[in-house]
Amino acid sequence: MRLRRRDDPLLEILAGTGRRMADAVLPTAVFVVVWLVARAASWPEPILLGGLASVVVAGVVAVVRWRAGERPGAAAVGLLIAVAATLVALYTGRAEDFFLPRIIANAGSLAAWLVSIAIRWPLLGLVVSAALGKPRSWRYDPDLVRGYSRASWLWAAQYLVRIVVLLPLWFADEVVALGIAQVVLTWPLVILCALGSWPLVRSALPPEHPGPRHPVDARPVEERAADEAETPG
Repeated sequence: MRLRRRDDPLLEILAGTGRRMADAVLPTAVFVVVWLVARAASWPEPILLGGLASVVVAGVVAVVRWRAGERPGAAAVGLLIAVAATLVALYTGRAEDFFLPRIIANAGSLAAWLVSIAIRWPLLGLVVSAALGKPRSWRYDPDLVRGYSRASWLWAAQYLVRIVVLLPLWFADEVVALGIAQVVLTWPLVILCALGSWPLVRSALPPEHPGPRHPVDARPVEERAADEAETPG
């Protein structure tokens, strides 16, 4: 039976990513606003004031997520990046350097996604399969591996777009433009990636494939039996 839109588990799984990414960009927006106000008002240490405001907001977001019973992983990462960004900007005395850790983080993420595709362990497959409670089974389904690899290119592209836009602005010392670009290129890009992932995965699956929720184990029967025998429980 041909897969249909309602068979798509990816959009549901990746829907929460947009909210987590919003958590991540909020400290950046606060830094830019406080820095601008402090500089316009001739307050001392505008970078320090902006950085402190950013760290406080990131900390509040992390606590709110934790108290809501959610895993505050992304929010905690946002807090660490806010602290690192503040320290870097204070050390150099350049407000634009607040964005340097995020540019580096995007470069590292791009490299990680590209490597995962090259070694045929696409990161999207790891994320989705873990959320579905099937952390390994997709690896034995060549159609799913191919589909996750195709969709992972889309996620890798978002990091490349950010680098291409943010790096020239950083070299040009455009603090406000960096803040705007960081916000614009985060949540919207993640939403586009979440929406575009399933069509790319589905394009690699034959019509009779049951979908990501039910990976098809293509290994020989003997190999599967041996693996199941070694699995506890």
